Amino acid sequence: MNWKKEWKALAWIVGIFLGIYFLPVGKDRFDFSVLEAFELAKWYAREHVLLCLMPAFFIAGAISVFVSRGSVMKYLGAGAKKAVAYGVASVSGSILAVCSCTVLPLFAGIYRMGAGLGPATAFLYAGPAINVLAIILTARILGVEIGIARAVGAVVFSVVIGLLMHLIFRKDEAKRVVSVPMVSLEDGGRALWKNAAFFFILVAIMVTVTWGGCNCTDSFQNTVWAMKGSILSGLAVALGVVLVLWMKIKVWKIILLAVPVVLASLLLPGGITIPLVAGMLGLSVVLASGGGEGSEWFEATFGFARQILPLLLAGVFVAGLLLGRVGYEGLIPSSWIEAAVGGNSLRANLFASIAGAFMYFATLTEIPILQGLIGSGMGKGPALALLLAGPALSLPNMLVIRSVMGTKKTVTFVILVVVMATASGLLFGVI
Repeated sequence: MNWKKEWKALAWIVGIFLGIYFLPVGKDRFDFSVLEAFELAKWYAREHVLLCLMPAFFIAGAISVFVSRGSVMKYLGAGAKKAVAYGVASVSGSILAVCSCTVLPLFAGIYRMGAGLGPATAFLYAGPAINVLAIILTARILGVEIGIARAVGAVVFSVVIGLLMHLIFRKDEAKRVVSVPMVSLEDGGRALWKNAAFFFILVAIMVTVTWGGCNCTDSFQNTVWAMKGSILSGLAVALGVVLVLWMKIKVWKIILLAVPVVLASLLLPGGITIPLVAGMLGLSVVLASGGGEGSEWFEATFGFARQILPLLLAGVFVAGLLLGRVGYEGLIPSSWIEAAVGGNSLRANLFASIAGAFMYFATLTEIPILQGLIGSGMGKGPALALLLAGPALSLPNMLVIRSVMGTKKTVTFVILVVVMATASGLLFGVI
């Protein structure tokens, strides 16, 4: 009998039993925290899983099937020129403007295709951190100084963290490079411009469906916002054409796929969630039943969803239990956080970095949260530290990163983000 394994199992059983036995059910804070955990998980499922993550899963699956390993190795591989690798990683991440969870399927896709650890983690940080709209809103709402500091810090962080990850794990990377088979850049048999157009359509769909409303008086922005449905319709038609011409999917299948989408759009004018879900379900059926590279695309997409989605939902639930939602409290009182981030001390900056790293921020929600904290006495140094650590990390994000690149690399990545955010906050507080 393996006593070590048995004792470990017994410890888990005793721990779970004691946790349930002493569960503070009936206490207001605990009951409200559980409710907040479910509320946050429900909000995340409605607003992010369908509109953000599912399109991202399709893109990640497409990367693993349609992008040749040679292309990834040329631009993002360990042997690529550093200026090219980190430039491509940071720029592509900033163009996507996704949150810390939506970037994960894309990161997993390029990392498994052979991207070097340094460029891959630079992309992982850059995606949520170098968000042009978030930086502009930060400057407008929190001040020009902190907006500029956030922009500069995010760009520098993405490159420095990537380089440090490469240096720290260079031996592991050398072994991984040897195990990754090299293939021709032209592998896949499709012209580069066709793949570029295909991915442009997929990314444009993801960006458009996650495009928030415009609470402003600018007539141009309101006009563009009113065209959101038309833009999505045009992109859907373009994707259908690509599937027929380049992936040899039967026209009648695309027409059948389009019928429920069109009906949902007509019956529910102004809403995009149900038409989008109908489109993704239809696309899944078409790809899964067609064989060839379409079937491979569906299998890769499903693989990413199966690995990542359960971890994200579990992480969001725990984050809601501990910290609640915006304007609502979890087990940890918000007054504790407000008291801990006052001034510009090392403790305040470190606490802001750690709290930001574990909290979940949907895109742009960190700005009103910080506005309230600053009004409660938060120093400008801790505010910057939270801005640099928060959008790029979260508890759900960490759980998924660990499943992709292991515990040691994940812990190192988190520590680098927290340490650099703390140092940046201290420096900015002094200046």
